[in-house]
Order: sequence, then structure tokens, then C-alpha cells
Amino acid sequence: MYDRDTLDEIKKAKEEWDKETAKGRERKDRFTTMGGIDVDRLYTPLDVEERGIDYMRDISLPGQYPYTRGIHPTMYRGRLWTVRQFMGFGDPSKSNERLKYLMKSGAPGLNVAFDLPTINGLGSDHPLSRGEIGRDGVPVNSLEDMEALFDGIPLGDVSSSLVIAYPPIPCMYIAVAEKQGFRPDQLRGTYQNDSICRDVAANVRVIPRRAELKLTLFPDARN
Repeated sequence: MYDRDTLDEIKKAKEEWDKETAKGRERKDRFTTMGGIDVDRLYTPLDVEERGIDYMRDISLPGQYPYTRGIHPTMYRGRLWTVRQFMGFGDPSKSNERLKYLMKSGAPGLNVAFDLPTINGLGSDHPLSRGEIGRDGVPVNSLEDMEALFDGIPLGDVSSSLVIAYPPIPCMYIAVAEKQGFRPDQLRGTYQNDSICRDVAANVRVIPRRAELKLTLFPDARN
């Protein structure tokens, strides 16, 4: 944290800077995010001080919780991002064949698409699922389906992206991994933790809004 003298110096410099930059040089009087939150002209250590932010607790270093500066210490300086092919069709066994083909061809990671009924939390035997089963992704109705999808694929040795915001899916994935002998902390990859995005952009809501907020780890929604 900065000492008081330094903060006073920054404050004085910012005030002078504001006077110089506020002379009709901006396109409009107010700038906001898409959510309507005002965006200041300039942010300095004063904003951290005024908001009571503890750098190590609330921001921390790259590769350390809460991961605001990236999940890996060196990020893409150390290794490139994982390139994946979006895949999912037919049934779990057919998709399994495709996953194995991609791995054999050198794919560094797996990216699984689920069909519309699964995304909406519907079973393949639901009347609303008719005509949509396996069309734009793989149907997964049970743990057995998840086992068939990843049969012969050691989940602790691959990085998987599960493109779905339906909570039971990652639970099934972890269960399959544990059955293979892997602990959850040995798994790599991503789960589409954006239930609100699916709700607003794709008109998909399978759980109540407050539960969505809890799953996306919004601190104010945990209680």
C-alpha cells in the first residue's frame, strides 16, 4: 500500500490532470459499461485506497487466488492457449469415437458440445426433446452416458472443456474421473460457468436465478 504522502501527491496530480483533460476533449459527458456502470476517466491507487481493496487479498499475483490476473503464473508467456475442436453429435458412443480420433490426431484438448435437450436439463425421453436429440451436440442423460462419452479416455491426462451450464454435467464428469482413479484436483479444463449468459442470450434457464448466482460465485449471492 502507498503511504499517505504518496497518495496526497497522486491526488494532487490527478486533480491537475483532470483540469487539463476536461476541456472539451471527450466525445460525451458520460461513459459507461454495457451494464450502465460509470467508467471514470482515470483510475489510480487512490481508487484502491478509497474502495478498501487489499492488493494481495483481492487482486493477488498471477496464478494465485482469486486469479484476477490469470490462472497460470506466466500465462501465455509460458505456453499457448489450448486449441480445441468443438465436437458433439449422435450419441455418447459416436462422440467417444470422435474424441479418440481427435486425440490420436494430436488435439491438445477436448471441447464437448451437448445437445439442446441436455443444455435445457431435459431427458432424451421428454416430449420437448423430440427432433433435437443429438442434432447439435451429444445427449447425456445419466452417469452411464458420461461414462460412454469418455470411455477409454483418461480424464486426468487431458484438458476438457464442457460447453454447458447445466450443473449435473460437471458432477458426472468428476464422478467418471474418480471411477477412473483420478482426484478432482488432478483434472484440467473448463466448465461453462456462465448461467446468466445462457439465461439472457440463449433463453435457457434450468435453475432459479439465485442458484445461478451462487454457482457463478458472486459473493453477494451466497446467502
